[in-house]
Amino acid sequence: MEQVVFNWAIAIAGCLGGWVLKTIWETVKDLQASDKQIIDRVSAIEILVAGKYVSREELERIVDKLFGKLDAISDKLNGKVDK
Repeated sequence: MEQVVFNWAIAIAGCLGGWVLKTIWETVKDLQASDKQIIDRVSAIEILVAGKYVSREELERIVDKLFGKLDAISDKLNGKVDK
């Protein structure tokens, strides 16, 4: 009789343990799916940010304008009579 009770206790503990492990495994799978979605969204944001860089031609055009303004200021300062 004692062996039967022990076997039933072990069987019940095994079922409960299996159920707990199954629940934990499903939760881990859900979290992995959520992480994949978050990673995909962050990757999309990184692509958008990387796409906003200034092109080489545009930068050269801006720098040329800037140096043109600086040259004009320098010429005005050099042309000032009361140095």
